[in-house]
Amino acid sequence: MDIDSFWKLIEECRRQARGRDEQLVWLRDELSWRPLTEIVQFQVRLDEVTREAFSWELWAAAERIFGGWCSDDGFCYFRLWMVGIGREAFARAVIDPDALADTPEVQCLVGRPRELWNDDWPEWESLDYVATEAYGLLTRADDDCGDAFYEAADSEVGAVGGSRGPRGEQWDVRGEDEAIRKLPILSAMFPLRPLVR
Repeated sequence: MDIDSFWKLIEECRRQARGRDEQLVWLRDELSWRPLTEIVQFQVRLDEVTREAFSWELWAAAERIFGGWCSDDGFCYFRLWMVGIGREAFARAVIDPDALADTPEVQCLVGRPRELWNDDWPEWESLDYVATEAYGLLTRADDDCGDAFYEAADSEVGAVGGSRGPRGEQWDVRGEDEAIRKLPILSAMFPLRPLVR
């Protein structure tokens, strides 16, 4: 599965199912009809594209949307969510994180209290497990198939250097002047509440 096939599958998933839960079921079922190597390659491509979004600028965009803070795990799940908004929106946001403001998925959050975001919360942790689940369905493994799956994924990738930090320079999204300069639209859409002491 090359990168174009990966994105074609993501776009088809978006067309075929509504909501993340339905999309995961559709994607898992679709993957489980494919050869094991393609399932593994799906995970490898997913890891590649989420690595493309591993930048301080996008992390700041996530922090702005989330109200001023985003954990390491939260940013990982945010990047998986970005895959789910589609190739075009993903690519624009990697180049210009403020472009996330143009997506319906972000626009529907504006003005709503975060505690009411529920299924609209911009994270999609489960996407990271869908290939493993499909692999397990296909191998009919009664026990955890994760080891075999990740060994196959590692051999597909080959020897790669250790994990690197995010690209770019870290900055504090709570600094309003800098946030307005770097993320003008998202800063206007998601104003930070002053800290109450």
